[in-house]
Amino acid sequence: MLLFGLATVLLVRSREVRWWEAVLIGLFGMYLGQTPVLFTADGLVNWLFSGFAHNS
Repeated sequence: MLLFGLATVLLVRSREVRWWEAVLIGLFGMYLGQTPVLFTADGLVNWLFSGFAHNS
């Protein structure tokens, strides 16, 4: 996990990957790895999508 995190940081710093792509990489990694941080990230993603879906 640390190796992939380091590779992502180095790619972002070299501007091969934009910051929002790095965020998507991180979210994908958390969902794939089922880490304990998943529940916080899942709540944030659900909150963001429910906010955009219910614009009444």
